[in-house]
Amino acid sequence: MLGGMSDISDIVELDPEDKKIITLARSARARNGVAEGAAVRDETGRTYVAGTVALESLRLSALQTAVAMAVASGAKSLEAAAVVSEAEQPAEADLAAVRDLGGAGTPVLLAGPDGTLRVAAEAR
Repeated sequence: MLGGMSDISDIVELDPEDKKIITLARSARARNGVAEGAAVRDETGRTYVAGTVALESLRLSALQTAVAMAVASGAKSLEAAAVVSEAEQPAEADLAAVRDLGGAGTPVLLAGPDGTLRVAAEAR
C-alpha cells in the first residue's frame, strides 16, 4: 500500500460532507460517461465537480480537472477531495494536484463506481 493510505477497514464512518462529494463525483462520472468523476470541497465549503478530460491536445484526470476548476474560481485551499474510478489506488498525479492547493495531508477519497469507498488517502 502506498504511504499515507489507510485500509478502508480503518474508516469507521464518513462525514456527511465527504459522502456528498463522493455522490457528486459518482454523478459526474455517470452523467458524462467518462472514466472518472471527481469533486473537491474548498475552504469555504464550495464544491467543484468534474469528469475526465480526454482531448487530443489535453488530458486531465477528473481530480486534476476539479482542482483546476477550484483554482480558476478563486479557491485558496481544499478541505477534501473525492474521485470515483475503477482504480484501486489514487494516482500520484492526483494526490500531487490536491496537495498543491490543499496542502499535504488533505484527505483524498477513492470510491468505486458503485460509490463504495475503497481508499482514504492523504495528499503528499
